[in-house]
Amino acid sequence: MAEGNHSEATELFLLGLTTHPELQVVMFIIFFIIYSVSIVGNLGLILLIQVSSYLHIPMYFFLSHLAFVDFSFISAITPNMLINFVQETNVISFHACAIQVYCFISLVNLEMCLLAVMAYDRYVATGKPPLYTVVMSHRLWVQLVAVPYIYCFSVALFHTISTLLFSYCTSNVINHFYCDDIPLLALSCSDTHVKEILIFAFAGFDIISSFLIVFISYVFIIAAILRIHSTEGRLKAFSTCGSHMVAVTIFYGTMIFMYLQPCSSHSLDTDKMTSAFYTIVIPMLNPLIYSLRKKKVKEAFGKVLGNSWVVVH
Repeated sequence: MAEGNHSEATELFLLGLTTHPELQVVMFIIFFIIYSVSIVGNLGLILLIQVSSYLHIPMYFFLSHLAFVDFSFISAITPNMLINFVQETNVISFHACAIQVYCFISLVNLEMCLLAVMAYDRYVATGKPPLYTVVMSHRLWVQLVAVPYIYCFSVALFHTISTLLFSYCTSNVINHFYCDDIPLLALSCSDTHVKEILIFAFAGFDIISSFLIVFISYVFIIAAILRIHSTEGRLKAFSTCGSHMVAVTIFYGTMIFMYLQPCSSHSLDTDKMTSAFYTIVIPMLNPLIYSLRKKKVKEAFGKVLGNSWVVVH
């Protein structure tokens, strides 16, 4: 990696999600609605889990952290994108771009880790219900969340610092709607071969290891469901499992498409559309898929509303 003077790159220009002026207003409205729904859904879910003792169990403890990651994820990217829809020049400072790179890398990895942790939790609950409270102790809850936070923030710091050490002397226009390693590397005049290998290696390890945990957990979950004698019970369990797998498939499918291919094979225009799924759409869908269809959440929400009604009157 070659060190360079970044004094010339005080500002970067983001081309945005689309370069067609006639689509700007429409896309602003669409993504503003998605952002608003995501903020209300994720913050509402966090608040509900905090105030309802009914939900103080491992699954909802992990879910509250997933909601926090989704809230942080979409908030790190979408507001700047919305502003860029209504501005003629889409400018971001170099330091703000670096912060966005750090937030993106750390949060996308946290999302993967938490999906794996939640899948393991469901495996223990479904496959070993008598031992669930023994295996999933409060100490294990904390460890299963703390370790991913430490790992993901450390990896993000390494990638961000290594990216900042490159020289950027060819252009200051990023063909994307947010700052990330891959579009930034396209601007560098340094030799980025080692960094490309590191991106591939870290992304491969993170995606494959977390996906394997999710996949193996769901194999055991499905095996446990097939042992249920009641047809109604099986259908209900498969419905819940299917909803989870839809979100997991979309997330991991886009991540594999984005990162598990050589940088030379990337089409940045295609990557932008792919990125929109896991940076903006999935954080909106997760509260619906992982919680709002669950009976416990509906009951807890009803109790909170009931208590609020009693206090007011």
